[in-house]
Amino acid sequence: MITQKYLDELTYEVIGSAIEVHKTMGRGLLESVYHLCMQEELHHRKIKFLTEKKVPLIYKDKPLMVDFRCDLFVENCLVIELKSVQQLNPIFEAQLQTYMKLLKAPKGILINFNCSNIFKEGQKTIVNEYFKKLSLE
Repeated sequence: MITQKYLDELTYEVIGSAIEVHKTMGRGLLESVYHLCMQEELHHRKIKFLTEKKVPLIYKDKPLMVDFRCDLFVENCLVIELKSVQQLNPIFEAQLQTYMKLLKAPKGILINFNCSNIFKEGQKTIVNEYFKKLSLE
């Protein structure tokens, strides 16, 4: 069963993975490079994930054909959106929140590898109403 504590621990591991990738590769590379490196790091840590997960869009009970894809969907409960940009734009956070809502995921992390320090400035963690409904332990 997914709990807030489990998600917090998983978040810690994923951010640790991003820090390791950033430490090893540095900043300034393409997002696709960091995406591949994150996949390797998550495999190394034995964390299950889907990459380029299709995000379904259903409008009034009708599935619509859109090509939404989240970068990483970790343990079927944590959406990861990767960037390598000068500055995070509010649209990236909106994108993450949309994927979280459509996938019914309680938590998401926006990670920007084009920064000096992933922990301090390169990540933003977001929770939604699904997270608040989870048990603490």
